Amino acid sequence: MKMDKWLLTLVFGLLTLGGCSARVVTVSPGPLIRVEGQPVSIRCDVRDYSGPREQDFEWMTSREAGGTRTKIISTFDASYSSPSISKRVASGDISVVRLKDNEVELKIAEVKSQDAGLYWCQTPSTDSVISGNYEAQVQLIVIPNTLSVSPQTPPQEVPEGSEITLSCNVTRALTHPTYLSVSWSLKNGATTEEILTFGPQGDVVTGAKFARRYADGGIRLVPGRNGVFELVISRVTTSDGGTYECNGTEWTHENGGKWIKIVENAKEMGTVKVIPTGQSLSVKASSSSSPSSTSQLLSPGDTLTLLCSVTADNLQALALEVTWLAGDRDIVTMERSGVVISNTSSSGAQGKRGEASLERTGAGEYRLGVKGVSAEDGGEYTCRVRAFIDKGGRSEGGGRRWHMASEKKSSPVTVKVSQIKPSYTVKLEPILNPQMTAEPTELACHVTNITHLPLGGRLGVTWEHTTLPGIGDDPQTSHRIGSLDGDGNLLPGSMYSDRLKSGAMSLTRVQPNTFKLRILRTKEIDMGQYVCTVSAWSVSSQGDMVETTEYNSSQTTVRWDTKRPTLNVVAKRIREASVGGATFEMSCTVTTENLGEAGYSVLIQSQESLESNVRTIMTLSPDNVLQHGGATDPNRRDSLVLTKSGPAEFRFRLAGVQLSDRGYYWCDITAWTKQQPGQAWTKATSAESNKVRIGFQENGPSFSIAIQSDDTSVYPSKTAKMECSLSVSGSSPKTDDLAYEVRWFFTRLRGGQTTTQVASVDRFGIVKAEIRNSSSEISIERIDTHTYLMNIFGTQDGDSGEYYCVATPWYLSASTGAWTQAGELTSSRIFLTVQFAVWDSLQLPLLYGAAASLGVGLFSLVLGLVCAQCCCRNTTHTPRSRNKLMDLEMD
Repeated sequence: MKMDKWLLTLVFGLLTLGGCSARVVTVSPGPLIRVEGQPVSIRCDVRDYSGPREQDFEWMTSREAGGTRTKIISTFDASYSSPSISKRVASGDISVVRLKDNEVELKIAEVKSQDAGLYWCQTPSTDSVISGNYEAQVQLIVIPNTLSVSPQTPPQEVPEGSEITLSCNVTRALTHPTYLSVSWSLKNGATTEEILTFGPQGDVVTGAKFARRYADGGIRLVPGRNGVFELVISRVTTSDGGTYECNGTEWTHENGGKWIKIVENAKEMGTVKVIPTGQSLSVKASSSSSPSSTSQLLSPGDTLTLLCSVTADNLQALALEVTWLAGDRDIVTMERSGVVISNTSSSGAQGKRGEASLERTGAGEYRLGVKGVSAEDGGEYTCRVRAFIDKGGRSEGGGRRWHMASEKKSSPVTVKVSQIKPSYTVKLEPILNPQMTAEPTELACHVTNITHLPLGGRLGVTWEHTTLPGIGDDPQTSHRIGSLDGDGNLLPGSMYSDRLKSGAMSLTRVQPNTFKLRILRTKEIDMGQYVCTVSAWSVSSQGDMVETTEYNSSQTTVRWDTKRPTLNVVAKRIREASVGGATFEMSCTVTTENLGEAGYSVLIQSQESLESNVRTIMTLSPDNVLQHGGATDPNRRDSLVLTKSGPAEFRFRLAGVQLSDRGYYWCDITAWTKQQPGQAWTKATSAESNKVRIGFQENGPSFSIAIQSDDTSVYPSKTAKMECSLSVSGSSPKTDDLAYEVRWFFTRLRGGQTTTQVASVDRFGIVKAEIRNSSSEISIERIDTHTYLMNIFGTQDGDSGEYYCVATPWYLSASTGAWTQAGELTSSRIFLTVQFAVWDSLQLPLLYGAAASLGVGLFSLVLGLVCAQCCCRNTTHTPRSRNKLMDLEMD
């Protein structure tokens, strides 16, 4: 009875064998190539097992296939190791580390050549049924350490801006397929930064700090022969100083697709010190007539010549910016590109100082020249030099990238100009004082009590104006109106240049000692305080006129009571648009106060509702130039008219109104004035009119849209069809009075959520297919008046995704006889799937697998029955000595 029960249990276990998981033991993919003396780790894991969660492992090795296995180490038996291995296990040279319940790692601290061979990882069974594999093997190859790294010592000191070559020889004896990489690093203090790594696949990886310099060519890799690699760092800066190290690494590429570092060797190349440019940069200023002198005495009108000498250890690698300063003011600069910028004429003091020039006479030699010096040119002159180093590459603006290495100034050179300055008195008085806007203004500047004016000397004048508080954009700021120099030349100020050139303002010398300022039509901005500055000019030794001194007059105020102009605009409906297609017309009438003759600019604006955005329909300039705004449909511009119907009246007409034209319309009018004919318009004031509404109702048809497909799942290379159906209700127009614009859109299943248009057909029947990245083709056909069919021929996997259509109906309005555009309609979305024929490809393999499984199962059943009758006589169960393992009989 017990035997029958046991047989039934065994049969049931065999029948359920196909539903149990098979134990799988795996180790690191091999063969494993490692270097003698280096650490080695081999991982082993088991899965799809039954029994306790924590599994035990046993490691064995053999020198060759079929040889005697030597026991190495076990996770549960401390005496498992063979005598030849036990000492290394006891010393910790060989150990096993449990990583997880089902994963361990065999570790060899320093692998030896005799450790090469086959390694087995075995797991004793804890399964109720023997199934799968219980051990796995991997081959370990141990090669000698032949990696050699021989760096060449770089120079100990290099000047900033020069070049460093780091040469390193990395070799190894090629006995097995291993690969090399070489890397350079820089240690500066406690910080070590990777510069560049080459290999093991021939790729280049740069450190974060050096990536841009490598891309710009500031760092170059030069592979040589016989394992020689050179790293060239050009345009070095002080941050490149430090200790350089060369690292050679030997790699192996295992079957699992991973790169494994098996040995590396790092050698220190040497310490490099980058000498800053500032240590060797020297700047000296001297007089050209006496290089050792630090002062120079000149007479008015003479030419000042000074030399600036620049020296540096790395002068050829520097780009210099040289500036001469008079006191603390820059007078002339030669940029590093060689362009000379003079500041003597742009500082507002033209005529007070001589014109400066700067030229390069040799390597590091720069000469300053100032012609026609005057007393204003006296003082201390200093040469300032800024040294730049080209960092390579381009900046975001497209120019070269520069690093300012140093800046130095020379000792000052004192320049003295001897002169007795003229003396005189300046008085400013008004001749014509305006009482209102547009009246003339005239001011006279008188010079009296003139003494010490040299023979041939002349007087010049400069007029300045300061606006009153609250008038103008920049009150209380003085602006130069213009000046007359010693030769009588008119030099207008930037703000008044146009008015002086047109004659609206004039500066004249009516007598040798009297100057006048006249404004023909005075503006409100002209109110304020006026000052005249009279300068004395003398003839220099070169025959040029140079300024020697100047005196200011007291301030004179020009002011009158002003009244602001006002503008009022009234919009009135002339023609009402009660139905679609009718004509809408309105007029805008302008009334003004405190404004004389003026021109008007008109903006016709609209908005759908009082809260919506404002659109500009048309504009009319003061010169009657008509333009259409951005909100105007180009096809309807002939229906829009804006005219000037009177001196202060404008009319706007919109023919053939549509539903989209409904909303509010008004005029935005600006008044402009001119000081005199030919001048530019000046804005006076502006105002908006009241709003006139177009609010007709059009009871047109209503439309709806739907999309459908008979089959949303197709196989590759098949044709997918999708129908876009439209329906119309309400006052349905005739077939000939109805047209649609239809567009198809697609959102890809993979590759993002971007929606693209794939095809379209306009209301005239013209089909347009967009360019796509798929090999499938798309066609559009109109099945009937309201139905459009899209065909996708030769579908591919990339055609999977969401599709929908967008339609814009057009109908011929019965009331107006004009084509009217209805609102845009968007359909729902359908999802098209291009399937892969998985079942067809798996039918035959599944059939073979099922037949094989059935045959093996029947054979196992018969074999189990025979064994039970013949072999298994003793039913007494003897448990194994270890509580973690199942009975051997059950195994």
